[in-house]
Amino acid sequence: MAHPVTITDSNFQSEVLDSEIPVLVDFWASWCTPCKLVAPIVEEFSTEYEGRVKVGKVDVDANPATPGMFGIMSIPTLMVFQGGKATDRIVGFQPKPALKARLDALLGAAKGAA
Repeated sequence: MAHPVTITDSNFQSEVLDSEIPVLVDFWASWCTPCKLVAPIVEEFSTEYEGRVKVGKVDVDANPATPGMFGIMSIPTLMVFQGGKATDRIVGFQPKPALKARLDALLGAAKGAA
């Protein structure tokens, strides 16, 4: 079973921007209740999309530079990066079917472009 990668300010470039496959990044904090609702969904995605999407988590309190670089104002924020660029942003809690549909649509669009 795969688990989300811990992404920090120091490894963001190598883990996310330089990734060969799309990356779903969960910007979260331990005190954030909606983040706790999204966490199990993100965990499931790390297994469901293993090999197709890298799933990672950024603790915004421990790593303030990266959220600042992308203008993260509210958490949870989920961002998808493809080819080193942010291609989608989802702010706030969304149920798993809505998140999955959004991710699948992005992956389908990426496949068509490849």
